[in-house]
Amino acid sequence: MGHLPVLFAALVLDRLVGDPDWLWRRISHPVVLFGAAIGFADRRFNLAEDSPETRRRKGRGAIVVLLALATLGGAALAHLFDWLGGPGLVLEVLVVSVFLAQKSLADHVAAVADGLCRDGLTGGRKAVSMIVGRDPEALDEAGVSRAAIESLSENFSDGIVAPALWFAFFGLPGLMAYKMLNTADSMIGHLNDRHRDFGRAAAKLDDLANWPASRLSALLIAFGAGIAKGWDAMKRAADSALTDQGLHRSPNAGWPEAAMAGGLNLLLGGPRRYGGDLVMEASLNAAGRRNAGAKDIAEALAIFRRACDCLALGVLAAVAVSF
Repeated sequence: MGHLPVLFAALVLDRLVGDPDWLWRRISHPVVLFGAAIGFADRRFNLAEDSPETRRRKGRGAIVVLLALATLGGAALAHLFDWLGGPGLVLEVLVVSVFLAQKSLADHVAAVADGLCRDGLTGGRKAVSMIVGRDPEALDEAGVSRAAIESLSENFSDGIVAPALWFAFFGLPGLMAYKMLNTADSMIGHLNDRHRDFGRAAAKLDDLANWPASRLSALLIAFGAGIAKGWDAMKRAADSALTDQGLHRSPNAGWPEAAMAGGLNLLLGGPRRYGGDLVMEASLNAAGRRNAGAKDIAEALAIFRRACDCLALGVLAAVAVSF
């Protein structure tokens, strides 16, 4: 577990600094480069004239090659940083922090609450459109608030806990492979006509890769709810995660979302619109409050931050035990 000290330092750095806009305006974020590679594979190999089986076969091949490239890139960086010694250790912390999303996620979700408070529903809709794919014009204030909280919960798992776990166990090769896979799922792992077959392998592998993190995320959110709101909130979060996680269409996202719903005593999920199409979704913590606003987003952020603290403290405890 020699990666744990680096992970702890990276978590602290990401929490304090996040993704500075001035840097990524000048150079491309690594995830942007991953997206470019995935987009090339999609354009080059996902052909409309191919049969569904051919598309699935090409999709499997594409994701294997993309994961291999990401893994090799991570291994090359790991060897370089080892060779550099002390400076390499600092560079590794910087690289790992780039692939975590504590501050950036909190900032984007806080912007939704700020938009609601400053500019009303119009401001909230504009801010939430930056972090969710559903139609913002179909959302009222409660819908905007719930969408922001759901995004916060789900992305806590696949934007923070999952990359932390993959780095902790497999180092930079594992981290790079996970981020490539997660980016591929977000780009091509959809059930639309174009990607249903080509992106099937990426979507299934992403479900598998996120399995441990989603369960751990629910536990961390329950702890965070306990710290932020007390024992009853922690118990509700744990109960909701255990009873309602299976109602979500995703085998993983239901865990952190249901936990957050219970911690806030708020109903999350339910029907929503994507591109004008109504998608029926089950409600999580259906006995919770239906109305939501900027105050609930702020409370969700408090739980989120305490959950991040619990993750960092867990890593620090593992570091202490390992020495």
